[in-house]
Amino acid sequence: MKTRITELFGIEHPIIQGGMHYIGFAELAAAVSNAGGLGIITGLTQRTPDALAAEIQRCRQMTDKPFGVNITFLPVVTQPDYPGYVRAIIDGGVKIVETAGNNPQKWLPALKEAGIKVIHKCTSVRHSLKAESIGCDAVSVDGFECGGHPGEDDVPNFILLPRAAEELTIPFVASGGMADGRSLVAALALGADGINMGTRFIATKEAPVHDHVKQALVAASELDTRLVMPPLRNTERVLKNAAVDRVLEKERALGSALTFADIANDVSGVYPQILQQGQMDAGVWSCGMVAGLIHDIPTVRELIDRIMAEADRIIRRRLLASL
Repeated sequence: MKTRITELFGIEHPIIQGGMHYIGFAELAAAVSNAGGLGIITGLTQRTPDALAAEIQRCRQMTDKPFGVNITFLPVVTQPDYPGYVRAIIDGGVKIVETAGNNPQKWLPALKEAGIKVIHKCTSVRHSLKAESIGCDAVSVDGFECGGHPGEDDVPNFILLPRAAEELTIPFVASGGMADGRSLVAALALGADGINMGTRFIATKEAPVHDHVKQALVAASELDTRLVMPPLRNTERVLKNAAVDRVLEKERALGSALTFADIANDVSGVYPQILQQGQMDAGVWSCGMVAGLIHDIPTVRELIDRIMAEADRIIRRRLLASL
């Protein structure tokens, strides 16, 4: 299948594995790229630029296909060594970067000079247009269904994607609710050039997370996510657990007086305990509503091959046959 996204990134299938904290390691990124999609290493999961450089080289030993690096620009007091991370990406020969968080404009000249294509994650049409205007090559449009941070507009993909298609001239992929061939065909019909999958890739054999996490996704339904931190205008969609209940209770009790410090123990620095050690109630962790469509734990290649075969059947046997 050829789309503007496959042509832009030199990949076989219009499927991107989004950057995910403590999940986007080399083994998952390489597996996605080897299966014809675009794998992404999560840059800030690596504690230092040197560690990221080593992870890039580790991924290069596992695949000769294109892969990218995610770098999230965070509004924090103590900034990560962004110049160092950008240099590690450039020196590592990576040609695709997924940016997220704050406006990446400051870093685009160096990335573009190195011949790097940039896709920026956006949760609204206005932010997508801004990304286009500053020179991003593509955007990932994240609907309200997505795991992690869906923005504050609460617009689902059935509206957000066609609106993006009306306004954008650069390619874009759909993120949030993407799990199978139906998702891909629907995204294409709504104007996207491919899909970005996060939560679905966690429930694969190659995903470097504890089996408790994978089993939790298989067991979950579409009703099992919650939104935390709306009072702080930092809304995050997470899988329901005891920690989420604690956070929501504090939000109810404190109302507008809530501060980040009140919930920090449950939302900050908890990913290693959950994702690597399988302590499922240690804190909150990002998860999309798409969990309701996850019923098994295939290999990455099995998943991508299944998506493409299902998409082909839908297009050829259902849509074209109905004309």
